[in-house]
Amino acid sequence: LLSTNNLTPNASEVLFTYLSKVQLVNGLSRCEGRVEVFYNNSWGTVCDDDWDMVDANVVCRQLSCGVATAVGSSSQFGQGSGLVLLDNVDCRGSEADLSQCSSLGWGVHNCYHYEDVGRNTSPCDSLSLLLGLGDGTIRLVNGPNACQGRVEVYYQGAWGTVCDDDWALNNARVVCQQIDCGSAVYAHSNSFFGYGTGRILLDNVNCQGTEQELSKCKSLDWGKHNCGHHEDAGVTCRPAIRVMNGNSSCQGRVEVLYKNIWGTVCDDNWDLINANVVCRQLGCGQAITVKNQAYFGYGSGPILLDNVECIGFEPQLSDCANLGWGQHNCGHHEDAGVICARKSSLDLAHCHLGPQRATSVVTEHI
Repeated sequence: LLSTNNLTPNASEVLFTYLSKVQLVNGLSRCEGRVEVFYNNSWGTVCDDDWDMVDANVVCRQLSCGVATAVGSSSQFGQGSGLVLLDNVDCRGSEADLSQCSSLGWGVHNCYHYEDVGRNTSPCDSLSLLLGLGDGTIRLVNGPNACQGRVEVYYQGAWGTVCDDDWALNNARVVCQQIDCGSAVYAHSNSFFGYGTGRILLDNVNCQGTEQELSKCKSLDWGKHNCGHHEDAGVTCRPAIRVMNGNSSCQGRVEVLYKNIWGTVCDDNWDLINANVVCRQLGCGQAITVKNQAYFGYGSGPILLDNVECIGFEPQLSDCANLGWGQHNCGHHEDAGVICARKSSLDLAHCHLGPQRATSVVTEHI
């Protein structure tokens, strides 16, 4: 198992480019630039014939750079050199690698380098960057789901904890918003989610509640504290997912929260694996069945996710492969739904006794 926790940001980026077989050249960051792919021991470019946002989102996800915000063409990022390796790329959106998308085949094209494609993404749209982490990135550890746990922050190549001095709901609100986990329910103190390790990076954090990142709030500055890990801070957020129009909080039309707006999920490729991720994120039991074609009624607002394809272990539905936020070819007559089993008292008792110390299950009560 390869660990990148101790790599410097530059080393992480080099390693990730090597593993992903795709790179972006001549942009302002590793998440924008001319798209180049690696084949037969050499780098080459991609022709812009049929290039669109679906294709760009596959590149974004492959590089862990978030969601595509724009596609560039006509050599916006300069003309490449060497071979044009891919042409007429046509992705469905769920591919893990650009080379898995439909194309004319390696090296088959009718293009020149003035048609090299580019891509611009925003790392801020990514829920979880595995590599190239920026200072101030937040994660929650040792909780029952991705929206509950001990708060850890990334700084200068390592993760550390936050001391609970002055820890309050306004601080928790900033954390929940930063990791796209909806609203804050509780601000935990006294290492509620267990002792962390490594440095204590923030202390006396005092947020107003409107800051975009926890590191932007007032504090004693990086690494300054008078705490021990028995004071590690935690949060419980209300997950950025809900079910509507069902008979309980564990069944209904699936809706997700993105940038403070609720929207629906299209039923293209909707299956029981996807439903199990939803049920787990809601704090419910196993998925009993999936519902398509707006079984629980038409939603309103934007359709936020389409062609969702989960592997099954993702902590949140938005972590599954999809076309990207707001990218779809659907109508609300295709809104997806689920029916989950309710958590039994035995399940809850197990949560209380389990190693992650889950003392509550957070669901969206409709």
